[in-house]
Amino acid sequence: MTGRVFLVGAGPGDPGLLTLRAAELIASADVIALDALVSGEIRSRIPPHVEILHTGKRAGAHAMPQEEINALLVAEGRKGKRVVRLKGGDPFVFGRGGEEAMALTAAGIPVEVVPGISSAIAGPAYAGIPVTHRSCATSLTIVTAHESEASTGIAWSALAASKGTLVFLMGLGNLPLVTRMLIEHGMPPQTAAAVISKATTPDQRTVTGTLETIEQAVANAQLEAPALIVVGDVVKLHEVI
Repeated sequence: MTGRVFLVGAGPGDPGLLTLRAAELIASADVIALDALVSGEIRSRIPPHVEILHTGKRAGAHAMPQEEINALLVAEGRKGKRVVRLKGGDPFVFGRGGEEAMALTAAGIPVEVVPGISSAIAGPAYAGIPVTHRSCATSLTIVTAHESEASTGIAWSALAASKGTLVFLMGLGNLPLVTRMLIEHGMPPQTAAAVISKATTPDQRTVTGTLETIEQAVANAQLEAPALIVVGDVVKLHEVI
């Protein structure tokens, strides 16, 4: 008997942002494959009888490689179980949910994707920063900042030329690289920037500055991961909204 696997976005942390469908699936699961970034408040909704498989996925401390996670989901689905893959944010926004969906589909396991609210939007919103605004930002670009110095995956020149909002996820450790590359590729050093730590949780903290000052401001504030970086004129609205 073949079960069913649900790739579920748990949202950015605030349990109030959990979708009704996600809450329903958490309550009815046989097995939950749990990411480390799912908040404690949402974890507390998991019924005691549900089997929890910890899959990790916090920067620098992965509980298991992605290939093993794919194989685990396939194996549990083949047991005829109702399997929920519970991921922070949205499963298809830098959550590697696409890889998991492909592996499950290739194995003939029915899969349903349940979108979640991304911290790329919710974190700035909770900080009073609209990621778009008619007068200063008519585009939004979401980038993974979890890149190495040698990475060629980011089109820095295109990002630096953008007149819209840039949001870098998973980027606290690479904040110096992000600011340096944007400035080197032509973005004015005075461009407004913010770093938002632990988005939408009671511990959320926001530090603002410019590309040339934000690194020191974050160091002084001792912000902790997970954090996201916002670059663009919309950051100035943090003091207004």
